[in-house]
Amino acid sequence: MATSVLIADDDPSISRALSFLMQREGHEVRTVTDGEQALAAIEMQPPDVVLLDIMMPKGNGYEICRTLRANPSYDGVRIVMLTAKGGEADQRVGMALGADAYISKPFAIGEVVSCVKDVLARRRGRTAPPERARRPKAGAANA
Repeated sequence: MATSVLIADDDPSISRALSFLMQREGHEVRTVTDGEQALAAIEMQPPDVVLLDIMMPKGNGYEICRTLRANPSYDGVRIVMLTAKGGEADQRVGMALGADAYISKPFAIGEVVSCVKDVLARRRGRTAPPERARRPKAGAANA
């Protein structure tokens, strides 16, 4: 079964490019252009991954991320922030709200593909995200 990706971005050229890219990778894709549409689409059919722009009308990406992470029904939805807000402080806010990854625009196509693969692998339990990985206690033997 194909994984589903929701692209939430108000820039039509970015949405088209990401849609093409994700479909080429074998994902089922839906696109929305504002925060209200994003929440409605997620409620109707939760995707495996949301590619989420921060600066959108009718609800920014931070608000959407906060809403999703506050609802345990959406624990399985992976959130990748894709945004022009590339500052370190912006990235910290997005990750603190529960984003699984953060990519600054402009981005390389390969970066998005790799990131989606990584967050899907973490969802399936194959790897732990680096920021949440457990470190061995001091003096513990490595297996």
